[in-house]
Amino acid sequence: MRKLVFITGASSGIGQALARRCYEAGYDLALVARRAHEMQQWADTHQLDVQRYRLYVADVADVQSIVAAGQACLTQQGLPDLVVANAGISIGMDTAEREDLAVMARTFAVNNTGLAATFHPFVALMRQRGTGCLVGIASVAGIRGLPGHGAYCASKAAVISYCESLRGELRGSGVRVVTLCPGYIDTPLTRENRYAMPFLMSAPDFAERALRAIEAGVSYRVIPWQMGLAARLLRLLPDALFDRLLAGRPRKHRAPPP
Repeated sequence: MRKLVFITGASSGIGQALARRCYEAGYDLALVARRAHEMQQWADTHQLDVQRYRLYVADVADVQSIVAAGQACLTQQGLPDLVVANAGISIGMDTAEREDLAVMARTFAVNNTGLAATFHPFVALMRQRGTGCLVGIASVAGIRGLPGHGAYCASKAAVISYCESLRGELRGSGVRVVTLCPGYIDTPLTRENRYAMPFLMSAPDFAERALRAIEAGVSYRVIPWQMGLAARLLRLLPDALFDRLLAGRPRKHRAPPP
């Protein structure tokens, strides 16, 4: 019997690349995103076997919506072996601008509450079964704060801490929790960045390394490893030197005016 993977944010970027790699590895797919057309178009383009995937439309920022998608997966395909909470957004913010507080709230709703809500339908059942793997997609940006990127950096730091907490809660249950921290991945999310992106890698290359890490049983992995080393060095820098290093660095685009 084939394994089943449940992936959010499956309409583009890392989500699609992970879906493709898991499919090649023999998994059936439960794909979740707001845009059904993009998911179906991608499935058709790659000639996926219609017996091996289902599409679920959900907004991860809406708890009821993503929980309902998880419950629909349980009904239609059964309990997944692997759940990847990949959906995320990245928008620049300026705390001096009143409207950017809404940007922060939306970022946390997708990247944090949405991640927990993605896992929620499966945790008790996986614990009861005694097997399963929950994967949270964090970011190297969660290791140190970047100017103009407060919402995203804070949300990804929260993903790292949340997954660590959940891993402790599920210790000994047979259910694994994996935290993956991508560096710069070539996706629609990063292509508008106005600053240098060292060690930029393709989404398929990331997906290959990510699945390898998951199946190797790791609990935490930065991909690529060079970015992990750079992040550790940045973490060790004194604040004054870190601040000086980032002085004048171009900032992430803010949301366009409503």
